[in-house]
Amino acid sequence: MTDTQASKDSPAGHGTALAGVAAPFAALLIAVLSFSLMQTMLVPALPDLQRAFKTSTTGVSWVLSSFLITASVATVLLGRVGDMFGKRRVLIACLSVFAVGTVLCAVSDSLGVLIAARSVQGVGAAAFPLAFGIAREQFPRERVPVAIGLISSTFGIGFGIGLILPGPIVDALGWRWVFWLGLAVIVLGVLAVAAFVKESAHRSPGRVDWVGGVLLSAAVVALLLPISQGKSWGWNSPGVIGLFAAAVVLGAAFVAVERRVREPLIDMELLRRPAVTTSHLAALIIGFGMYGALTLVPLLAQTPPEAGFGFGSSVTESGLFMLPMAVTMLIASPLTGRIGAAIGFKLPLVFSCLIGALGFTIYAGGHNSEWALYAGSGVLGIGVGVAYASLANLVVAAVDPRQVGEATGINTIMRTIGSSLGAQVAASVVASATVPGTAIPAESGYTTTFVMSAVALGAATLAALAGPRSPRRTAAAGTGAAASPEPSGSPVR
Repeated sequence: MTDTQASKDSPAGHGTALAGVAAPFAALLIAVLSFSLMQTMLVPALPDLQRAFKTSTTGVSWVLSSFLITASVATVLLGRVGDMFGKRRVLIACLSVFAVGTVLCAVSDSLGVLIAARSVQGVGAAAFPLAFGIAREQFPRERVPVAIGLISSTFGIGFGIGLILPGPIVDALGWRWVFWLGLAVIVLGVLAVAAFVKESAHRSPGRVDWVGGVLLSAAVVALLLPISQGKSWGWNSPGVIGLFAAAVVLGAAFVAVERRVREPLIDMELLRRPAVTTSHLAALIIGFGMYGALTLVPLLAQTPPEAGFGFGSSVTESGLFMLPMAVTMLIASPLTGRIGAAIGFKLPLVFSCLIGALGFTIYAGGHNSEWALYAGSGVLGIGVGVAYASLANLVVAAVDPRQVGEATGINTIMRTIGSSLGAQVAASVVASATVPGTAIPAESGYTTTFVMSAVALGAATLAALAGPRSPRRTAAAGTGAAASPEPSGSPVR
């Protein structure tokens, strides 16, 4: 053993290695949390925005849709650009654009400007695939699964905090302060990444596939736009049907181009790997099952008891029902990284879907009591935390380091598409029946949606079981450190 290796394996060397990881890891967490918060922080403020700009529910919904569409495109495009030109450089650039969009949101004086600014904000979504890639490249191998688990957990943590925090902010300071406070987190993330994260050692040189980028962007927009607006436009309207047809045609054209171009935006062979394919399918179904119903929990809590259910909670109080999810996610995600490093991530993903189904079963059967909502949220937090950590690690382990950005970007898109579809289907089901004599959604709609989500997660379990067994690390004899995983880019067992 060399002196250098002995130094690394010694307790003092191990402590030094951990200290060297702590600062860049904290920087990545702040960066991805800044985006995660902005996904949902505006949701509680939508009624205030609707009044401020004197618009309809359909009009204000574009504030969410525009952000979602840009975010979906940015994850793959900028993830790939990061693989080519350096993940740190691209991460700082996308966070800077994200900050500019946030400032524009804060000073918006019309709904149109706010919608455009939210589109600019969506560029920040690339923080996730870039952060995954940086973690794989720069952290000790035995720390990568835990790091990816914690980064993944910010999806749900930001979701939970984003529903709790805005209530007091909007009540005390107004909706613009949601953006000003969000900007502070983004700026902190930019400074932290610039100060503590090193540039990527792995590059995938080449030219940007602009034709593929345009086709992919158009296909994603054509798919997500009717999903997000289908309820207001009408699912049978010519616009919705036409856009869905355009999404199919554009998607087919994108695949055809990528198979022929020398330096594709997305390597089609990458999508044929069983571990990658099943992870993307599971992400789509999990997104559909989890996100749609979770957005309805605060709405259910705010329902006045006179309707026969609900608790008449304020915006802030209703957000507190999501707090157990954020707490259990924070525990489950890094724990999954440790467990998965030892046994692989297929089994944790399977169990995460079953745990998620149990959480929605609790919602369906006991949503008339506050304890059931708290318990269901806590159980779901475990399921979501384990699922997100497992999906990210499965994809990262299955591809070459130079392809991490594009692979995790696609996985994020699949989850986003599933979430968008789930949210719209859930909203349609809940709105299909109302309490007689009122505009309040009937209790049956919530029950049906929770059951639907439980069934969807059952289907996700089958998708997870169909995947190959993931690689795992075993303890190195005598050191307690993890042994090396399979070579980068090797097939997953």
